[in-house]
Amino acid sequence: MYIQGDLQKVFDALFNLGVIDPILEADWIEAQKLLPRHYKQLEKAVSTANSFQGDVSELMVKLKEYDETVLGYLAMEVAREFSNFHERKKIH
Repeated sequence: MYIQGDLQKVFDALFNLGVIDPILEADWIEAQKLLPRHYKQLEKAVSTANSFQGDVSELMVKLKEYDETVLGYLAMEVAREFSNFHERKKIH
């Protein structure tokens, strides 16, 4: 599952919704164990992010439809993809 939209805008929307800080403090290993319970909703949230074409405030409105847990998983995915992007830049 990959976010195909503008990662920075998705990050900004999640940050403005207050999702980023709690995720930075979360136990990601434990969260990943619980992911299967939320996977279908996470797929929908990623689809929402991928279909996003407007500004950050519009994306925030769309993302508010999801609960905090799903938004947390979306934030983890954004962080993972940012990390992968920066690793690729270092290699090349």
